[in-house]
This record gives sequence, structure tokens and C-alpha cells, in this order.
Amino acid sequence: MLNGTNFKEWKRHVLIILGCMDIDLALRQEQPAPLTADSTPDAKRDFESIPKAFRGTESEEITQAKSFLDDLEQRFAKNDKVEMTSLLNSLMSMKYKGQENIREYIMEMFHIASKLKALKIELSEDLLVLMVLVLLLAQLKREKTESAHLASASKDKSKKRIYQNEAAKGPAQKKQERVSINCYFCEKPGHLKKDCTKYHAWRSKKGLPELPKAK
Repeated sequence: MLNGTNFKEWKRHVLIILGCMDIDLALRQEQPAPLTADSTPDAKRDFESIPKAFRGTESEEITQAKSFLDDLEQRFAKNDKVEMTSLLNSLMSMKYKGQENIREYIMEMFHIASKLKALKIELSEDLLVLMVLVLLLAQLKREKTESAHLASASKDKSKKRIYQNEAAKGPAQKKQERVSINCYFCEKPGHLKKDCTKYHAWRSKKGLPELPKAK
């Protein structure tokens, strides 16, 4: 059945059927001149060879079968151009989403290429393979960049959270952290060994040089 996308296939089938039935003369030869009193016997014979069932079946607008078929072809040729544009756009804008099977992605590209071939636009297999590689690499590179950006953003967010937690600590909490420091000399909390008075007294008693005071 003729629809908006199968005119070429439909026309081929029609021509085969009409040829097998030997009723395709009107499509192969120009229309003969109308019979007159001066028409030759050959012209009369050709006119008589037209089946009576065909005579008077044309509409007022259609005078020749060939013209009718040509007009159909022109009408459907416009649809072919629209379909070509749509298929080419689909082929060039195909994206690998990362979740689907790569084999199915490649098969879909070759399926679109086969539709273009039916419309007399043939893409070589080497070109198709190159297109698959280019589109896949571009998409994978884009996904890698996005992943790196997300990782970096997550790292920055983690640092910001740590900084906010530090800033949220009050003076009392920081003082408490300092108090929890133990001296290695007297083993008492709240100061370091270099600030320990007992340690300084011990050094003085031993005759050791005085330590520089902490700034």
C-alpha cells in the first residue's frame, strides 16, 4: 500500500505487475495522436489495441498515465527530502547515554544509514565506523569531564564543611582542647613541656642553659 515513505518501492512493484500483464505501453511510449480520417492502418491498429475497459476511465484532470505517475513521483519526492533531512539530523545528533548497550547504539546508527541508502544517500561502512568512534569518544570524554567536575565539587564541599565546623567551635571548646594537652615532664594537663615551670627548675638545678622563652 502506498504511503508517505514507500513511493519508490511501490512504483517498482507497480511497474513489474503492469509489465507482466503487458499493459504498461502507456508508461513506455508517448501517447499516440487522436485518430482521424487520414490515420494510417498502423495508428488505427495501435488505438484498437487499447483495452476497452481502459477507455474513458481517466478523470478530467488526468490525460496520460505517465504524467499521472510523474506527478505522484514529484509529490513524494518532497517527502523524501524531508525524510532525508530528518534521518541525517538523527544520525549526526545521536548520543550514547552511557546506560544503554554500545552494540544497540551502533546498530541503531547502521539502521538509520540503511534508511538513507533507500533514499539514494549511501554512506560507506568505513565512514559509519568513523562516525561511531568520533561520537562515542566525544560523549565519553564529556562524561569524564563531568565526573571530574563532580568529584572536584564534592571535595570542595567537604573542605567547606570542615572549615564551617572549625569556625562553629566556640572559645570555650578550643580552650578545652588546649587544656587536654599534657606535659611530658610533670604529666599534668594544660601546658607543654617547654612551658613547664618544674621542667625549667630542673634544668636550672642541673646547670643546663635556660631555654628561650616562647613568643
